[in-house]
Amino acid sequence: MTRVKANELKSLALAYMGDAVYEKYVREHLIEQGKVKVQELHSLAITYVKADAQANVLKEWLAQEKLTTEETQIAKRGRNAKSGSTPKSTTVQTYRYSTAFEALIGFLYLDGQIDRLEELIQLAIEKVEEGVEME
Repeated sequence: MTRVKANELKSLALAYMGDAVYEKYVREHLIEQGKVKVQELHSLAITYVKADAQANVLKEWLAQEKLTTEETQIAKRGRNAKSGSTPKSTTVQTYRYSTAFEALIGFLYLDGQIDRLEELIQLAIEKVEEGVEME
């Protein structure tokens, strides 16, 4: 299999991959917490992967300058990508920042930057858990 060049992919392709990667890590985190009932797992996972949560995490990272220059550029590309549709459950701005978050995660994964990917995912999980009372 030919390795793709992550920085050459369209932002929405990066976000597509980032969505799956982030959800995988969230699911593993919840199972490691001892959550075993499927309905509970699903409900809790939504807390982490919903657009509002992802957008808030990325906005904080940008405000606190936690990202490298390259990561910031990828996030901005993701934020500016035009998807053609917006879910009814969120605003256009929130959806764009959520897409940017997913694009960044997808980029790091496809670029093989797994240590950095896992560092940022752990920070994201901690940020979401700060704002939500977990059972």
